[in-house]
Amino acid sequence: MRGIKGSDDDYVNEDDERYNALSSRPAPGSFSNCAHCEKRFTVTIYTSAAIPGPGWLCHPCAKEKGIEPLKKGSQSRKKKTVADRRTITTFEEKRFPTLVSLCIQLISKHIDDVESLGDIGTMNVEAISKTLSKNRSLTSENAQLFYSTTNATLTLYDATNLSPDAFSTLGYLNSNLTSLRLDFCGQINDEAFNSLSTSLPALTEIELLGPFLVKPAAWKGFFTAHPNLSSFLITQSPRFDLDCLICLVSNCGSNLRALRLKEIGKLDNEFLQELSRLGQDGNTSQLAYLDLSEPEKSCDEKAMIELLYFIGRRLTYLNVSNHIIIGDDFLAEGLLPHTKTLRTLVLDNLPELTDKGVSKFFQSWNDNPPLVHLSLSRNHALADKSLQSILDHSGTKLEELNLNGWKDVGEEILTTFATEARELRKLDVGWIREVTDFVVKAWVDGVPEKSKNKRAMELDAAHAARKGGCFKLEEVKVWGCNRITLNCPRKRGMNIYGVETPK
Repeated sequence: MRGIKGSDDDYVNEDDERYNALSSRPAPGSFSNCAHCEKRFTVTIYTSAAIPGPGWLCHPCAKEKGIEPLKKGSQSRKKKTVADRRTITTFEEKRFPTLVSLCIQLISKHIDDVESLGDIGTMNVEAISKTLSKNRSLTSENAQLFYSTTNATLTLYDATNLSPDAFSTLGYLNSNLTSLRLDFCGQINDEAFNSLSTSLPALTEIELLGPFLVKPAAWKGFFTAHPNLSSFLITQSPRFDLDCLICLVSNCGSNLRALRLKEIGKLDNEFLQELSRLGQDGNTSQLAYLDLSEPEKSCDEKAMIELLYFIGRRLTYLNVSNHIIIGDDFLAEGLLPHTKTLRTLVLDNLPELTDKGVSKFFQSWNDNPPLVHLSLSRNHALADKSLQSILDHSGTKLEELNLNGWKDVGEEILTTFATEARELRKLDVGWIREVTDFVVKAWVDGVPEKSKNKRAMELDAAHAARKGGCFKLEEVKVWGCNRITLNCPRKRGMNIYGVETPK
């Protein structure tokens, strides 16, 4: 209690002082300077106020003064109920809808009553297609609104409700297509695929998600009928086998520039040996895009290295995620000597990679220009050394970076993104323990310049001069980063996904 000001009983009760200080305590996870030793420390829910104030004490100084930060109070605490569980908050910028977007929403809502889309522009047609895919409203009947013999490209983002006959109709009414993309096309069968193959003779690019029913004979017929095929991208096709790949390489290999065989159950070392033919026998591989990710069983490291020896020189995009038995040797003997033009590299879930090996690779990879997109998620052994080497090699050009699951990365190197990776647009730092509000503030506003004033480094030091900053950031994912709070700094145009808050 406090006595009357100026009287003999004017004193401060320590328990009252600590209680009154709770309302002004910095947010847990932020930084402060100890009022006693002036060292910088991380604020927690157990941080004690200095007596006399102002300021806060680090844990060693609190113990030295006889304060037990971890000692439970005598008052009873309310037992948490089921409703006290954590929820996920997303900080997403909401913009006032434009007239065009309102029209697109209205058309999509009443799509079955629309007779023709008319001349509304390719971008608006694609926007309507995307809107329909969100609630799976695309049907065999309204899909024809997107068809025209003048179409050179066609994209349907959700073909779940299209029957086999509807795919045949698609071919008849879009006979001049050169590029076709069909997502969730699970109902397309051999008959429908053969019809597409016959009806679309000018097709040079095809992308299919989920063509489960197409058998090897239909694939071979398609490759034979389209020797000018330059882009073949498929995902989840369990019937695609080695004979299909042999036919693809034999008929289309000289023109093939993009190949995706993602989630192909039969992918193995023999597939890689066949792909190597693209750069053998006097042939020069034209492949610039290669995705062999998510196999049912990992290919061998030796086979992958040999593949890059023959086709790696022109690659600008490479994804070999989830080939779980390839490791540091793949980097040192495959990527390092045989890739010179990569711009995008995806190496997710390769548990054999080590922090030392990845660090050494990026330090030595001088023949390849800086990467623009890099994903190394779910590689839990990677830490500060790898990240520093990545920033030294590609930091000036990186626009997208995925470090999800790098649990041992330190706070200090995370803040250096503000000065060494200023071109970042998209960043995934999910499940990294040291991501805090202070780190995000460094990305948003820059890092404090060195100052004689030690308090200039505090999170709330608005007066501190700052340098750097990732001012182009549009998307930050922080799933599992439980030191991020609702006070997390934000800026216009940047969305933050995955902030955990108690209900």
